[in-house]
Amino acid sequence: MAIPILLMFSLLFVASTASVQDFCVADLSQSDTPSGFPCKDVKKLSVADFVYSGLGVAGNTTNLIKAAVTPAFTAQFPGVNGLGISMARLDLATGGVIPMHTHPGGSEVLVVIQGTICAGFISSANSVYFKTLYKGDIMVFPQGLLHFQINSGKGPALAFVSFSSPVPGLQITDFALFANDLPTELVVATTFLDAAVVKKLKGVLGGTN
Repeated sequence: MAIPILLMFSLLFVASTASVQDFCVADLSQSDTPSGFPCKDVKKLSVADFVYSGLGVAGNTTNLIKAAVTPAFTAQFPGVNGLGISMARLDLATGGVIPMHTHPGGSEVLVVIQGTICAGFISSANSVYFKTLYKGDIMVFPQGLLHFQINSGKGPALAFVSFSSPVPGLQITDFALFANDLPTELVVATTFLDAAVVKKLKGVLGGTN
């Protein structure tokens, strides 16, 4: 009796999994949804949908933070749509920094390819975990937690990061506070910073009010 029942469940399992799609390349001509982009017509797919060469070119680090992040998320690499993965390239010039930020949609793993990077994160209990990383070192940043990367060496640094989401999201704390029109008095009240400091930072980062 046990064998027929086991066989029945096996057949049901095969039947239920047989209809699962191998992949869902994003159709970027349609609107995004909470579950990702709609799938591109399989008849229009080619190997090009599963290859992305954008991470082979260094990003422009001639900016305020002396750093550049080149993403390979769904918008750039439609083949990762629905797969729960994505990547990015991180270029840091000497003195470059990726300010404190979060990825609400995914955890991150960083691997250093060149140079020296000081990286760390802050837990929800306000415990701090940071370390100087060298070529070949890997560090993980749990989903949603504040974290940072700083070039702590004497030359340029390069790292690649992977995410547990095709759209991990990004919110940089400094820009969230000082690059918008949130009134200065509210920023002062919620950060305990001096009004003059807030206005200076708003001026540097393009905020108003």
